[in-house]
Amino acid sequence: MKRVVGPALVALALLALWEALTRTGALGAILGIDEQTRDVLVPGPSDVLTTLWDDRGLLAENAWVTFVEVVAGFAVAVACGVAFALAMHFSGLVRRVLYPLVVASQTIPIIAIAPILVIWLGYGIGPKLAVIALICFFPVTVNTYDGLRSVDPDAIRMMRTLDASRLAILRRVELPAALPFFFSGARIAVAVAVIGAVFGEWSGANEGLGHLMLVEQGQLQAARVFAAVVVLSAMAIALFGVVWALERRIAWWGKEGLR
Repeated sequence: MKRVVGPALVALALLALWEALTRTGALGAILGIDEQTRDVLVPGPSDVLTTLWDDRGLLAENAWVTFVEVVAGFAVAVACGVAFALAMHFSGLVRRVLYPLVVASQTIPIIAIAPILVIWLGYGIGPKLAVIALICFFPVTVNTYDGLRSVDPDAIRMMRTLDASRLAILRRVELPAALPFFFSGARIAVAVAVIGAVFGEWSGANEGLGHLMLVEQGQLQAARVFAAVVVLSAMAIALFGVVWALERRIAWWGKEGLR
């Protein structure tokens, strides 16, 4: 409870300051926005809250599209990331070949490659999944691989003295040790997956919160843009909480899972 109260009080203080600066016109003056357009271009938290309620149907419809993209892209990243981590763990040759490529995948500016993916894959869900998977792939892969390497060598030697197979060692020793590391990477990945979905929708889409933000930005509907941002943030926090809850349930022996 104490961990929630502090951040909540700070957030409320910042929102109150934002509201006060908006109502007095100080924020618009600081930003150099004309008085006649401040009410439209510089909404306060109360304006955003009103928009969230008034446009709840529109926001919910587009949020569902983005949510499906995020979950599907995250699932692809997890499947590929775990597979790559296992391959690098089992084979030194594969590790020497793949690890530099895994690192190099993060040097690609996602916002620049997203339009190319749209050209290749069209305006469907494909390019969105690819962008999300590219963003989420690295933390899942690296953390899972580090977890597999973190096993105490004495534990592996003991399993071998008991004539355990390679699969048995993986199942009984290495995977349990890697699970907390995997969830650590998964929490990071699911939090940034929403960013990937927005990038993908900005590059080419006819629905979703990212597309809605572009449309409303062009119409100077700042309150609706902020409302979409709030929904995206809530989505990321909720997904992070789901992964964290799964970690506490499945990998309870990890340090993060016990907090």
